[in-house]
Amino acid sequence: MKIVLLEDLAVDKHIIDEHALKLKDMGHELVTYDKNTDPEVQKERLKDADICILANMPLSEDAIKDNETLKYIDVAFTGVDHIPVKLAKEKGIKISNASGYATEAVAELCIGFMIDLLRNVKETEEKCRNGGTKAGLVGSLLKGKVVGIVGAGAIGKKVAEYVKVFGAHPIAYSRSKVTSEYIEEQVSLEELMQVSDIVTLHCPLTDETRNLINKDMLSLMKKSAILINTARGPVVDSNALSEALNNEDIKGAALDVFETEPPLDINHPLLHAKNTIVTPHIAFASKESMEMRVDIVFDNLYAYLSGEHKNAI
Repeated sequence: MKIVLLEDLAVDKHIIDEHALKLKDMGHELVTYDKNTDPEVQKERLKDADICILANMPLSEDAIKDNETLKYIDVAFTGVDHIPVKLAKEKGIKISNASGYATEAVAELCIGFMIDLLRNVKETEEKCRNGGTKAGLVGSLLKGKVVGIVGAGAIGKKVAEYVKVFGAHPIAYSRSKVTSEYIEEQVSLEELMQVSDIVTLHCPLTDETRNLINKDMLSLMKKSAILINTARGPVVDSNALSEALNNEDIKGAALDVFETEPPLDINHPLLHAKNTIVTPHIAFASKESMEMRVDIVFDNLYAYLSGEHKNAI
């Protein structure tokens, strides 16, 4: 089979080369490309491919619409909202993801965001660099805070485990029953927004979760509360959030994801909102998680080649 890797997987080249040799010994071909989001380029690269591997690069519908050879899409990412899942399934193309590879990485960054916002790290660093002090910027502890987790999957549960160590009180909103020894209570989204000192988002992007955190939901939050989004950008209404921040209706926000992948338009409202930490989608990206991701992706691939569909979407 012809296997096309559409973008770099952020690991040492020798790791991919070793898999390429193994696949060659098995009678298959691995062709690698640099990232390109042009639909026509993607279409050309996949025109005779049996299998496509990619990470979080958007895959155009046009790239697979008329493709008659593609049988399997192996996604090196947890979410699959960046690929045309509906069209792929209509064409009988199987899909796998790499769920679990970045659980610790995302959860650790969330904890860092919480502490940075609670302790006013960004503001006090700026003061220090300009000859100032902490005057007026003494922050708060994570201990004792109610942490509202929206989406209690693997990452949400890991965040609950971590904040529990700090003496915080994790609660959760989820459409399905939550089973976790670390989550103290399952509540409605409205209650979570009202009682939480920290709201952290860990839900997938679906039609139901798009703009889930909107003006009405933000209006329920405490003025002292903070919001963290390491899930998907469109889960939050960016304009409503920037307005809430600038009006000081909530204390602060940390945002690792946006409606589009960075680089962002420099006029994006959240880049200029008060008391924000913004990062260019780094939550999943640690050296260890990148290596784990490749392990999962190629394990999915070898399983598929032997007739098994692992991590099916």
